[in-house]
Amino acid sequence: MPNRLAQETSPYLLQHADNPVDWWPWSADAFEEARRRGVPVLLSVGYSSCHWCHVMAHESFEDQATAALLNEHFVAVKVDREERPDVDAVYMEAVQAATGQGGWPMTVFLTPDAEPFYFGTYFPPEPRHGMPSFGQILEGVRSAWTDRRDEVGEVAGRIVADLAGRSLTESLPADRRPPRPEELHGALMGLTREFDAVHGGFGGAPKFPPSMVLEFLLRHHARTGSAGALEMVQATCSAMARGGLYDQLGGGFARYAVDATWTVPHFEKMLYDNALLCRTYAHLWRSTGSDLARRIAVETADFMVRELRTDQGGFASALDADSDDGSGSGRHVEGAYYVWTPEQLRAVLGEKDAEFAAACFGVTEEGTFEEGASVLQLPDLEGPVDAERLASVKQRLLAAREERPRPGRDDKVVASWNGLAIAALAETGAYFDRPDLIQAATDAADLLVRVHMDWQARLHRTSRDGTPGANSGVLEDYADVAEGFLTLASVTGEGVWAEFAGFFLDTVLLQFTTEDGALYDTAADAEALIRRPQDPTDNATPSGWTAAAGALLSYAALTGSDLHRGAAERALGIVTALGGRAPRFIGWGLAVAEAALDGPREVAVVGPQGDPATVALHRAALLGTAPGAVVALGEPGVDEVPLLKDRPLVDGRPAAYVCRHFTCERPTTDPEELTERLGG
Repeated sequence: MPNRLAQETSPYLLQHADNPVDWWPWSADAFEEARRRGVPVLLSVGYSSCHWCHVMAHESFEDQATAALLNEHFVAVKVDREERPDVDAVYMEAVQAATGQGGWPMTVFLTPDAEPFYFGTYFPPEPRHGMPSFGQILEGVRSAWTDRRDEVGEVAGRIVADLAGRSLTESLPADRRPPRPEELHGALMGLTREFDAVHGGFGGAPKFPPSMVLEFLLRHHARTGSAGALEMVQATCSAMARGGLYDQLGGGFARYAVDATWTVPHFEKMLYDNALLCRTYAHLWRSTGSDLARRIAVETADFMVRELRTDQGGFASALDADSDDGSGSGRHVEGAYYVWTPEQLRAVLGEKDAEFAAACFGVTEEGTFEEGASVLQLPDLEGPVDAERLASVKQRLLAAREERPRPGRDDKVVASWNGLAIAALAETGAYFDRPDLIQAATDAADLLVRVHMDWQARLHRTSRDGTPGANSGVLEDYADVAEGFLTLASVTGEGVWAEFAGFFLDTVLLQFTTEDGALYDTAADAEALIRRPQDPTDNATPSGWTAAAGALLSYAALTGSDLHRGAAERALGIVTALGGRAPRFIGWGLAVAEAALDGPREVAVVGPQGDPATVALHRAALLGTAPGAVVALGEPGVDEVPLLKDRPLVDGRPAAYVCRHFTCERPTTDPEELTERLGG
């Protein structure tokens, strides 16, 4: 019989709806039930494409004996971390503080007042490698709760007090100022010390794509001409694109590599990674003209539209790492959809083309993954490669792969991740003359307005099948959607998107921002948790704090708003504090700081819509590499965006105005001159 999760919309929660565990969704009713029964709460947090979440579900939550123990002595609460990032953040902070590490599934035991007292992540069904079994953990917690209740309460109280005492205010500089040039140079030096000069990227295994840091390095190169900054981007982007992290047949990136060489990925594909990396490669092409960067940007955009677009026009969250191995046993195996053996190549391609494909893609008898299978890579081979033959081989292998059981798709639409996708698709479409990608970005923006936004311009974080979820947007939702809409306005010249961005940023100022320039991840009127989450550092996506700073800065550049500019600069104070100490973890803040230091440049392009001269100036403006430059496009006399106000044609011809703080250079009618001014 289905449990309470059957009424939820989250695909992750629905995966657990038939468990024998009597799951509750996160709700006041669940904690009231624990209070009524006098039992602790088991909080289990995960997400749909999480491999170890699936493992623990099969091993423990589908087990009748484990479920019986849970149901008798606990109230079990299941949370989708992508739906409730606030709940995840608060308890993950506690897990990391207590254990020194974190991850998913996250397993936390709480009092009926939601105070945590015991923590962990994945627990096996039997004791393993010095780790207790999940059953032993349950028995131990049950015993402690029954026999040492006062001690448990004291532990929970100390943990909550410790979390409540943590504040970022003291990290902000007294004058709440953005970083100076020498401080950004110091961040560059810090990144140089952590750079993997052999394999690209930063640090060791596991290795995550450093999208936000790469954007900072590209902007730093654009502002200063630093060859070292650009070299780190080029080396990292080449290594990721040629390694197993990138899907050499279908395009798109996996979430991270388990090794330092980008060879073996954790195979789940997330919308946010692909949106961020699509934009990174597009910007690398803009800076260098790299054919590889162009190919990866376009293929990644096409992957998002082909594999993640929903019927309503938004973009689904993720594709699972696991899929049916095709043996008929029903067994789900990580990477089964993507890996190849020499025998499988021969079955599809024949002997000679299989030998060619194995050499091109690094497929060996020993394999680079499990059971002799290989993750496809595309190393930079010596000598010429028959491009036509390689294209034919890729097409045939992709067609054969389509016949395999496909990984599951988490088709909930997350507002912030769709904002990132809108920005990436709009720019990629503009750079490479792909109006279909711009249309896909516009359709996603339409969905966010129609489904995710209410009449007060407040955002729902998620939707599914065109129905909004019950969860309110968090800071990153407002910030990333504003960023996407501002980018879409620059590309299309439709000022309405900038107006919507302004509504969302007004909410950022009213609901998320403090007078001293700090920002919280949840709104002032959001559900109260044991701590109001606040994190300025990047994770796999830009932090809400620095994403808001970037969107506020861009909006100020379009409108001349001192209010928004001041808020952006105060928010960047955290980058001044952390940039030199931890540049890898505040990359987007560093990128925004580069834009603030450069102005950012404000470009108004005025001319009749569709006029070839207008189009040429607009394209030159979009391809300028000046850090964080904003572009406004409009007809003469149209002042939908303040940057366009009182910008006449020049001698009857379309013109571009390059400004800083609304103080403009003389207008130009020459796209080449505009390119030179903007560093394109």
